[in-house]
Amino acid sequence: MLNRFAPLVPLALVTLLFGCAAHSPVSQQEQQQQVKNSVTAQSSVLYQDALYQEETATEKELASFADGKSYQLPVLADSILERGMSLIGTRYRFGGTSEAGFDCSGFIGYLFREEAGMNLPRSTREMINVDAPLVSRNNLKPGDLLFFATNGRRGRVSHAGIYLGDDQFIHSSSRKSGGVRVDSLGDSYWSKTFIEAKRALAMAPTVVTARK
Repeated sequence: MLNRFAPLVPLALVTLLFGCAAHSPVSQQEQQQQVKNSVTAQSSVLYQDALYQEETATEKELASFADGKSYQLPVLADSILERGMSLIGTRYRFGGTSEAGFDCSGFIGYLFREEAGMNLPRSTREMINVDAPLVSRNNLKPGDLLFFATNGRRGRVSHAGIYLGDDQFIHSSSRKSGGVRVDSLGDSYWSKTFIEAKRALAMAPTVVTARK
């Protein structure tokens, strides 16, 4: 699994700052304050950068799924999405809930059941009503469920997918589009039909039974 980004201030930075300070006639108190300010500033920059990198998945990290590598996610989301990415190209089948073919809700239900021990409602209309936290679009996390109105009826859910990160999501789309695939939430079609998102993993059991 990829290591999470963590803001670390190199010890060498402190040593360097002390060495440089010796060339100027400043008091020990002023010298200590300069070091403290410099270290604090550097730490703040690294911390903000780490938070940004953790919030925004890169194209390279997403591509790593295809190579069977794990991703920088909480354990359950990592497991769900890695399994989902391994199923890219699986055909779309209306009513399908197995690797022989999935519809959109069947695909989500299969992954959450197999990887997180969760039994989600079978249809998108029921799934959108699960008692899970609503998530705003600008606060999406990998593993969140995305709901769309793709049948022309504004606000009436008819499709669902799972957020990957970096504005990408995975879903079992349709027969014509090749079944399980990754698309961008930023594409005009998906952006226009997007309804809401829910953090279903918040309902995950404390202990997850490993799949056989």
